[in-house]
Amino acid sequence: MLAEIIAVGSEMLTPHRQDTNSLYLTAGLNDLGVTVAFKTIVGDNREHLCSAIGIALNRADIVLLSGGLGPTEDDLTRECVAQTLHLPLIRNEALIALLQQRFAARNLTLSPNNAKQADQIEGSTILPNANGSAPGQWLDIAYQGHRKLIALLPGPPKELKPLFDNECKPRLAAALPPNHLARRQLRMALIPESQVDARTAPIYQQFPDVETTILAGHAEIQLHFVCVKPTLAEAESRVEAVADAVAREMGDDIFSLNGESLEEVVLLMLGVRRRTLAVAESCTGGWLGERLTAIPNSSRVFLGGAIAYSDRSKTALADVPSYLIDQHGAVSDTVARALAEGIRRRTGSSLALSITGIAGPTTPRGPDAKKPIGLVYIALTDGEDTQVKEINIPGDRERIRLWATQHALEMLRRHLQ
Repeated sequence: MLAEIIAVGSEMLTPHRQDTNSLYLTAGLNDLGVTVAFKTIVGDNREHLCSAIGIALNRADIVLLSGGLGPTEDDLTRECVAQTLHLPLIRNEALIALLQQRFAARNLTLSPNNAKQADQIEGSTILPNANGSAPGQWLDIAYQGHRKLIALLPGPPKELKPLFDNECKPRLAAALPPNHLARRQLRMALIPESQVDARTAPIYQQFPDVETTILAGHAEIQLHFVCVKPTLAEAESRVEAVADAVAREMGDDIFSLNGESLEEVVLLMLGVRRRTLAVAESCTGGWLGERLTAIPNSSRVFLGGAIAYSDRSKTALADVPSYLIDQHGAVSDTVARALAEGIRRRTGSSLALSITGIAGPTTPRGPDAKKPIGLVYIALTDGEDTQVKEINIPGDRERIRLWATQHALEMLRRHLQ
């Protein structure tokens, strides 16, 4: 069965508010083996909302609406669902009494516009909202000859989440055939999306019952596999089959077989090999260290390091001889090497990484003056051997810095293999 989520509210069509409810509802539906095929955001406009509801009912079996159940004139979800289904709204006197009790307990008077929250679509079931004044509504109806399950849910997350979990999910589970969803995620760093698809499409196309999605971004490629079957064992078997086949094709390019981040994988590998790590960062300004320390218990293997941003700090914090900076420039193979070796000695770590580069703008004078934006050097040392990688990263300042940290982590991962 396919589901559609409609998020109602003009505020979510501005840059200032995000629709996070849909993410929560999607996860809950996936738990029940339901695929979310469509998500729609629509403003507080009667014509637009009725149109969105009609489209959803024509293409989805389950329609969940969030928001638009409040007391104001622009809260139109009840009215538009009723209009689209050609059903009347009936004032529920029991709900009016509950609203009056709720307002009286807060020393407030129930205003006439609040009473619209007691309007019930004929044939619906009221879903009690313990955390707000707007109850939800549930409809299990025939629409143009097809069964449709419809839920109207309040917009505030603190109201929507418990109401969906306690009232909607049990109803959905009882109404749906038993289905189980299995998923698997493979992740690769620093490899073009087109190359991944060219190599893997001949494999995943042999599994039409497994939904395959390729996501590109943040200097990595993710392959997501999702399968729904009557039993969990069947779904997992199909997902494992396609993921294992793709993993054999991509080999060492894959850094994670189960969705872990690159920093998680690197920290795990350091722990298994009983190694410790320190970093010296220039152009990334601590971003590499932040990624590592965002992982719980990273202190077991990550000792720390230095943000050696200025030339003087490179000497003071990582013992880089000033004459090397004067001769070769701070952005150079030589200085990257000295940064890594210096911070390793300072911290006593097994391994050390350094990053130095030009994230923009260009350097006006000195040995680095003619070097292009995006030029980055990354060094990795174990005390006996030091490797240095020169890369040219296109894009703006943020992209250059992010990709530099990704190159550094991937360099370390391959060293630890």
